[in-house]
Amino acid sequence: MDLEESSTPFTPEVDRRRRMDEPLPVKLIAVADVTLPCNAGLETELDRFYGSMLQFERDPNPDGIVYRADNYRVRLQIIEGLIERECYRPLVIEVQSLGNTEQKLIDREIEYEKQKGVFVGQISLTLLDPAGNYVELVESKKVM
Repeated sequence: MDLEESSTPFTPEVDRRRRMDEPLPVKLIAVADVTLPCNAGLETELDRFYGSMLQFERDPNPDGIVYRADNYRVRLQIIEGLIERECYRPLVIEVQSLGNTEQKLIDREIEYEKQKGVFVGQISLTLLDPAGNYVELVESKKVM
């Protein structure tokens, strides 16, 4: 489609307001920031998992490995030696498309388990992150 020339001169004004970032495509189902244990030496694998695949944003925090979702942060606490876990509850992450995320898991040859929920159409993917923490991926539902 071609636009007609303007009959009056037009120069756009620079918007000096602070720019608001777009929301990230992932959310944590949590009430606050989450801290997970991690062994040393897994930083590149964690960046590929949380950053590249799940689209978290890496927080430039000098205290450790921190990934930011749209609402909260995942802090990975580096522990030397054997990790003792108090519980095995999964970190629940809401993604925009479970189908696209499942295809990424298949392409990266990451093992996962597809689970059906109690309600009709409720599906989740359960897997381990590179640090051995359980992660459950669910799809975001738009509220009308």
